[in-house]
Amino acid sequence: MRMIFNENFKIVKRRQFDSKMNIRIKDMSKEDMPREKMIAKGVKYLSNSELLAILIRTGSKKYNALDLSSLIIKSTENGIRGLYEMSIEELCKIDGVGPSKATIIKAALELGNRVSTYIPDKYRIKNPWDIYVYYMEEMRYMKKEVFKIVLLNTKNEIIRDVDISIGSLNSSIVHPREVFIEAIKKSANSIILLHNHPSGNPTPSEDDIRITERLICSGKIIGIEVLDHIVIGDGKYYSLKEEGDIE
Repeated sequence: MRMIFNENFKIVKRRQFDSKMNIRIKDMSKEDMPREKMIAKGVKYLSNSELLAILIRTGSKKYNALDLSSLIIKSTENGIRGLYEMSIEELCKIDGVGPSKATIIKAALELGNRVSTYIPDKYRIKNPWDIYVYYMEEMRYMKKEVFKIVLLNTKNEIIRDVDISIGSLNSSIVHPREVFIEAIKKSANSIILLHNHPSGNPTPSEDDIRITERLICSGKIIGIEVLDHIVIGDGKYYSLKEEGDIE
C-alpha cells in the first residue's frame, strides 16, 4: 500500500509540475496576457511571439499559445521573416500547428505585406527613396535577381512596372529592345531601372553599371530618358544616380 501511495503521489506531483511549465494564457496575470497588454500599452509593446499568440488564439496539448508561437518562430532560419517564406504545408509540420493555424498565419502575413506595399494611384517619384519605399517589401526577399523597368509619365507618376528578366543581369538578357518596347507601348516619358540583390547587399556590379550606361544611351536615341538605376537590398538600396555612377 505504501508503494502505491508513493507512486500515485509522484504522478500527482509530476502533473502539477507539468501544468506550471505549460501555464495557460488565461491563467496568466492580466498584465502579461498578450491581448490585454496590447489594449493597455499598445501593439508596439508586444514581442513577435505575443503578436503571433493573439493570432493563433489557442495552444496545443504540449504548449500554450505563447510557447507555441515562440516555437513557430524558432522553427525558421530567419525568425519571423522566415514565416513569410514558409508554405502552409511546411507550417503544418511544426508540432501543434494544423491547417487552421497555418492559414491564419499566412493570411496575416499577406495582409501585412499588402498594407506595407499599398501605394495610392498616381504615385509621384521625386527621389530614389520613393522608389525604394514602393518596391522594398516586394523585392527584398526575392531569392533570384529580378530586373524591372518602372514607367513614368510627364509628371513622374508611375504608370506601371514591367519585369524584363529573372536571373543574374547580363547584356544578352537585358537588351534595349526588350526594355524600351514596353515603354513605347505605354507612351512613357521616362523610365527607372530597378533590380534586387538576393544577397542583401545592394552595391552594383560592373555589369550593372555597364548595362545602365548602355540603356541610357539607347534611351537618348529613342527619346525616353533613363532617370536612374536602383538596386534593392535587404532593408537598403543603392541609387547609381545618387552615388554618381551615372550622370
